[in-house]
Amino acid sequence: MFYYIIICLAWIIFHIPFRIRTVGRENLITDRGFVLCPNHLSALDPVFVVLSRFWGKPMWVMAKEELFRNPFFAWFFRNVGVFPVERGKGDKGLLNDAIASVQSGRGMLIFPEGTRSKTGELQKLKSGAFVVAEAAHADIIPCRIIYKGGKMHLFGTVTVVYGKPISIESLGLGGEHAASKLREAKALLIERYEQLLAENLRYV
Repeated sequence: MFYYIIICLAWIIFHIPFRIRTVGRENLITDRGFVLCPNHLSALDPVFVVLSRFWGKPMWVMAKEELFRNPFFAWFFRNVGVFPVERGKGDKGLLNDAIASVQSGRGMLIFPEGTRSKTGELQKLKSGAFVVAEAAHADIIPCRIIYKGGKMHLFGTVTVVYGKPISIESLGLGGEHAASKLREAKALLIERYEQLLAENLRYV
């Protein structure tokens, strides 16, 4: 209940300084857990994604530890399902919890780029999202965040676009030639990012 109260309050608060638009929310309706993979431009990206989704089962959000140094944001993030990951240090227990959560039918938000893009250009994707999706037998949902004018600013517009799920079975990860299959999966996700941007240029 506390999660939903926070979501409703945050929706009101963040709609004062920002206009949040959602495209393709119907692609989040799945019959199993999913790994949601947005591009990354701003420290507030997780907030905009969670608010654009708005309702449904609480979603786990993987975020870098630095975002939790501000007491207010640490409190807010923890109460909406965000957990910190210290860069460069693996946490097997945390990964197992995430996988179990997705297997139970919840969503998991991971930024495959790992860090924010300073130029707006997509960066090299890391493997974490694919590892979680493969282990949990969950689909990957591409998500494109678009800021009007290219950057986040007060009283600006942010558009969150959800693409169609990518079946984890179709990626054929694991087994022989695992490395090449992973590269192909990353290339496909990059392709979907570009497609979502091309289809929504009116919001740029």
